Amino acid sequence: MDNLKLNGMEQHWNDFLSSAISWAPRIITAIISALLIYIIGAWIIKFINRVAAKTFEKRHMEISLQRFLLNLINWGLNILLFIIVVTQLGVQTSAFVAIIGAAGLAVGLALQGSLANFAGGVLILLLKPFKIGDYISADSGVSGTVQEIDIFNTKLTTPQNQLIVVPNGELSNSSITNYTNLGTRRTWFDIGVSYSANLGQAKDVLLEVISKNEYAFKDPAPQVVVTSLGDSAVNLSIRVTTSNEHFWTMNEQLIIDCKEALDSAGIEIPFPQQDVYVRQNTP
Repeated sequence: MDNLKLNGMEQHWNDFLSSAISWAPRIITAIISALLIYIIGAWIIKFINRVAAKTFEKRHMEISLQRFLLNLINWGLNILLFIIVVTQLGVQTSAFVAIIGAAGLAVGLALQGSLANFAGGVLILLLKPFKIGDYISADSGVSGTVQEIDIFNTKLTTPQNQLIVVPNGELSNSSITNYTNLGTRRTWFDIGVSYSANLGQAKDVLLEVISKNEYAFKDPAPQVVVTSLGDSAVNLSIRVTTSNEHFWTMNEQLIIDCKEALDSAGIEIPFPQQDVYVRQNTP
């Protein structure tokens, strides 16, 4: 019995070796061909990416749209290359597609937020509410200069040099204020003057300051408007237009110069104050 078992095991081992030897050339050939396909495919993908990038640049396509399309092309080609390599190794295409479909459904259900962000990125690039370099703010409270629009999120930098990564789904469903798109910005700040001040004189003084500012546009015409009667002052709104790059410089200059001009004209800029009366009860 022992001899029979040994003979059986030896026979199985010999059959396995024979099968391995007969299949070895095919397996080695499949691995080598798959490796060659991967190397050649990777080179072709790099070549296509370079050609696509140069084509987009020649067509003067928007930088944000260029990056989005290049990422999309790169991902699509790499997935296609992966399928070809796996098929070359002997995996049945139909079974592989079924596995990818089932995995895609599971991943899609698990990553609904990411898919919404992807759709939001497509909408942003198609509708173009903003582009790279624009300063924006959303009703969610985030604001900053657009540095990059990726497939799933948008990166903003704040004036404090902080990086904010915002999901595209959130931005595509928000009200966006684009401060850069029109090329100009208009100041909108108030200065309060005393109730005893001559408002006509105060407006003339402020308009003269505006006319001397090198960055203030003449058209549209600057305005000094009485906006409200405050608790301790009459509020005058200064509204002046300038280019985007000079906005903050002009805004600061106007505040400084308006304050000095009103002081020189003897027009008081009051501040909130409160009178306290102390009552002392005598016996």
